[in-house]
Amino acid sequence: MKKTIAYIGLFFFAACFLLPFLIMVVGSFRDMQYALLSPSFWFSDELSLSNYTYILDDGIFMRWIFNSVVITVVPVFSQMFFCTVIGYIFAKKQFPGREIYFWTFMAVIMIPQQLLIIPKYIMFANFGWINNYASLIVPEIWGIMGVFLIRQYLQGIPNDFEEAAKIDGATDFQIFMRIIFPLTIPVVATVGTFSFIQNWNDLFQPLIYMTQEEMFPVTVGLASILGKEGHFGIEMAGSTISFIPTFLIFLFFQRYFTEGIQLSGIK
Repeated sequence: MKKTIAYIGLFFFAACFLLPFLIMVVGSFRDMQYALLSPSFWFSDELSLSNYTYILDDGIFMRWIFNSVVITVVPVFSQMFFCTVIGYIFAKKQFPGREIYFWTFMAVIMIPQQLLIIPKYIMFANFGWINNYASLIVPEIWGIMGVFLIRQYLQGIPNDFEEAAKIDGATDFQIFMRIIFPLTIPVVATVGTFSFIQNWNDLFQPLIYMTQEEMFPVTVGLASILGKEGHFGIEMAGSTISFIPTFLIFLFFQRYFTEGIQLSGIK
């Protein structure tokens, strides 16, 4: 009886979380100007690909997808590398002020990003980075949370691996590339997954720094479609296309993601 009640409760919560996604997918195949969640919305046989055809035939939408790929893929790979290097330094190397520097970095997380948006905008405007990929890529080259995850992970790896490699004559670079980096694959995949989801779904910063329509990422582009078209089906079709990459990334890296979280001391 307890298991039955538990399963019923879990099913109920799963249904609550999945309902918005179900509405999004079903709505993308409906030629509806407004969202009318009547029974006919679910059981109507009038399925159409017209919304997807309209979205994909619009060249500006594919430009938005390209922009999102650029501002997402570059930070993903840069964070996977630089967070590993910095995390390795903080975890395994001894130098004056190591803990002070690390916890100073961690304290930056406590500052809401909204407070920094005006100073960053002024700085980027002086650099000529408004309506430029650099304003969204350069600040994301490395991430504090990625450094924290990898540092926590590496602190659980015995120093014997490094000492044995040094006895064999390996340099620090060889130790990092041949021993440390391969051992950190699960947590590096976790950092990459976090980075991809964060940058792909980011709306706030691109909304501030990108003012030209051809420079919009897909998140800002979908918001502009909502204001310009006001069409429920078209908006849901665009949202479904935007959701697919994050879903596939999490699906393919789920095993590494879960393992990396568990071994980083978070769970």
